[in-house]
Amino acid sequence: MARFFRSSNLASRVFDRQLLSPRPGAAVNTIRQFYENLVPSYTIYDIDCPDYSFRKFTDDGKYLVAFSRNHQDLIVYRPIWLTYSCNEDCDSHDLPAKSKKFDSFFKQLYSIPLASSNEYICKDFFLYMECNQFGLFATSTAQSNDSTATEGAIHGVPSIEKITFYLVRLEDGVILDEKAFCNDFINLAHSIGAYLYEDLLCIVSLRYQTVHILQIRDSGNLVEVRRIGAFCREDDELFLHSHAQTGYGGSFLPGIKQRLLSYIFRKTRNEVPDQTLRVQHLKKKFYFHFQDYVDLIIWKVQFLDRHHLFIKFGSVDGGVSRSTDQNLAFFAVYNMETTDIVSLYENSSEELYSLFEQFYDHFHANPQDSSHGKFISSHSNDVHALDQLRTIKNKASSSSQFVKKMMASLPYTCQSQSPSPYFDLSLFRYDEKLISAIDRHRHWTEHPIKFISVRQPNVVKFKIKPGSDSGASDSRAKRISSFLFHPFFPLALSIQQTYMQPTVINIHFRR
Repeated sequence: MARFFRSSNLASRVFDRQLLSPRPGAAVNTIRQFYENLVPSYTIYDIDCPDYSFRKFTDDGKYLVAFSRNHQDLIVYRPIWLTYSCNEDCDSHDLPAKSKKFDSFFKQLYSIPLASSNEYICKDFFLYMECNQFGLFATSTAQSNDSTATEGAIHGVPSIEKITFYLVRLEDGVILDEKAFCNDFINLAHSIGAYLYEDLLCIVSLRYQTVHILQIRDSGNLVEVRRIGAFCREDDELFLHSHAQTGYGGSFLPGIKQRLLSYIFRKTRNEVPDQTLRVQHLKKKFYFHFQDYVDLIIWKVQFLDRHHLFIKFGSVDGGVSRSTDQNLAFFAVYNMETTDIVSLYENSSEELYSLFEQFYDHFHANPQDSSHGKFISSHSNDVHALDQLRTIKNKASSSSQFVKKMMASLPYTCQSQSPSPYFDLSLFRYDEKLISAIDRHRHWTEHPIKFISVRQPNVVKFKIKPGSDSGASDSRAKRISSFLFHPFFPLALSIQQTYMQPTVINIHFRR
């Protein structure tokens, strides 16, 4: 594959493509090698653009999603390309004044109000359904940590008066449907509390420990098809109420908790074949920790396929805190059809880590991913990424702590990685502390970020520099950077935010 194109000349590669055929199933990977020559080689610093909060490109590259600074309005752009003409060699001329404007690269399609006066758009939340070009957005009121005790609510989990999910047709900005949750808590940061798989959407209520399964119809309707939490089957509630009326009332653990405890009991029981030793083993491994198991709550959920959920259980404190690396946690595979827990792992499990290392792509596989999204580099599909992971593992002082740190990324956060070929680790090397495919803010660096060719290790293909061209700024000010790469164009935005100062946006593109 790496030797398919022997020349670094773009024209020569085009001729090679006409004469040679890649191996079956390798066509896309072969075509992506063209990006070694098609790089964002030119930067316009501090471009003149609207004062919006830019979220991301959709994975099909058709839209750029942004929000107003007051977090009330949704603004959607369509990427276009800068075009201009000159009488002589264009490369020898400076770009025209028009190129310094944002609207030379992006055309605003519409701006619509999404949040009411006391609600705000969650700027970190956005999921995209490519087949219908639907976008899912969320608004919420302010979070309250002094929430009153409510039947069914978990103590210690904060409350939000109202959370609303909006399904928007991005083509024209029509709001198709909405789903509201009142006096609840759903983790909206980086879309952690929701997961989209084909036409199925799961939303995790941390406060009421309920997994809501919704179907997104082609008509644009959000239809709730299942709830998993207090009850696992549709008739569980009716069954319990009928028994309560006959005098068999009492307190019950939630259905999903019953399934968890039953699985742990059976697994612990079957670990020791001898009947006499089994009782002591159960006392030590199950009954002694029984209350700890009862106190576990659902942290995060993702689909593995249309029938199985991957659920993370942990303590209440870990469910609402940002850092969960060191907390004890369990991962369960839950079958929604049989309502059984199929398997269970601790977050220090070497077996789970082995599955994570070998089959990572299965944790975020989605049949509706774009053709670009299916080629995101990971350690299960790229030998360079695997080498990096194993190098980090070998340097770790504690194998158990390393495994816990890796497991903290599970369940996978939906649509959290850029499919841009410039993050393909078989093509480019870069400092992942400064920039990566994962959608997160980064600490600002005054030096340009280098993208180095993997095929030619001494060749810097291009550089990305956030902030102003001069680099002169107050070094004491706290600055963070974020990067938005188009999924297939040689086009990227670098956004530098400094406390109490205007945002600086640079556009990097191929001239």
